[in-house]
Amino acid sequence: MKYKVTSAEASKLLRKLLEEKETVLAEDAQSRTFCAAMGEDVESVRPAYSYADTQKALETLDCKIRILKHAINCFNTTHTVGDTGMTIDQILVYIPQLTQMRSRLYSMQRCLPKQRAAAVGVGNNAVIDYRYANYSVERAKEDYTKVSDELRNIQLALDIANNSETMEFELPD
Repeated sequence: MKYKVTSAEASKLLRKLLEEKETVLAEDAQSRTFCAAMGEDVESVRPAYSYADTQKALETLDCKIRILKHAINCFNTTHTVGDTGMTIDQILVYIPQLTQMRSRLYSMQRCLPKQRAAAVGVGNNAVIDYRYANYSVERAKEDYTKVSDELRNIQLALDIANNSETMEFELPD
């Protein structure tokens, strides 16, 4: 069967195929062996099971999953996202990098330029240690805003690409 779908639709189809495979494997695990009590008629408790049919179903699903994942991978390596100049697969690496950078900058922008770290001793003899930011907290705030905006824009551009650009592939019946 020929398909012309968006990346989002392909991902949903892949999830459906993986669920179908999980179902076949679960049914296989439940039916490939069974227990019967001594003296019980084994045939009366034998569950319906076909080794050949199960193998064929799994091979068919695995083939479809391989073809679909390949189509998605090819699509991701050849389609650019908006005006970023990056392909989808590059964006999928870039988003976690931006997320990590944003988390680091979030902590840095919340830091005070000078803050009390610890007091050692008692009363008038106490020695107070201060922790100083070794960077511009204001610059960290500005960079946090820029990275957050970039991340949001990249995610929106990826969403648009995943829901508008199509790929074509053929799956066996």
